Amino acid sequence: MRIDPVYSRGMAATDAITSPRPRWENAPGAAVLCLGAGLVGGILTNMSQGWLPGAWNNLANSGAVWTMLAFAAGAALANRTDDHRVLAAAGALAEIGLVVGYYGYAEFGRDGLGSLTFPLLWLALACVAGPLFGIAGAWSRRGTQPWRRYVALGALGGLFGSEGLHYWLGLGYAPQAVACGALACGLPLLLGRTWKERGLSLAVAAPASFLTYQILYGFLNAVSG
Repeated sequence: MRIDPVYSRGMAATDAITSPRPRWENAPGAAVLCLGAGLVGGILTNMSQGWLPGAWNNLANSGAVWTMLAFAAGAALANRTDDHRVLAAAGALAEIGLVVGYYGYAEFGRDGLGSLTFPLLWLALACVAGPLFGIAGAWSRRGTQPWRRYVALGALGGLFGSEGLHYWLGLGYAPQAVACGALACGLPLLLGRTWKERGLSLAVAAPASFLTYQILYGFLNAVSG
């Protein structure tokens, strides 16, 4: 049977982008791994405050850095599953582990965590940011449509951009703002695969930085009073 070459080329191009992959059957193992990585990461970030030099010291206690673990979890699972529920759960468990590990070490390894207000607040935010960035991490690796990669990388850059704006406009800490700004621009440039992708990701990161700053830090300021 003769196959039309135009159809064959179109079919091959489609398969290269959207070929179905089986769902990963070892979801419980992934859950344990993500939660465990989060617990270890939370303990290490608590311990590492004061280890990093200069402006980078604050990044040990950075919400944007924490969210990178959810992003990494989604990216790691991108080749194993297309199920957004699995990716969202992986991101959420990684972030929950970070919060529990960080404040658990504060309670048992330091002088106590004090009020439960902020641990519960960060736990709630982990349940929002974790799923979103777990999916974004997978999109950054295996997005079936180009815009998903731009949005994923731009959102990651925007998260650091918003933190930089907080350091600059809210706290007046210029070195920390520069450090976050470097990551806001550097991550999309580093993770992008083409110059077009890098440029479009940065174009997404710019408005995402201001939008996230207004929403997230407006909320945190309202809660903290």
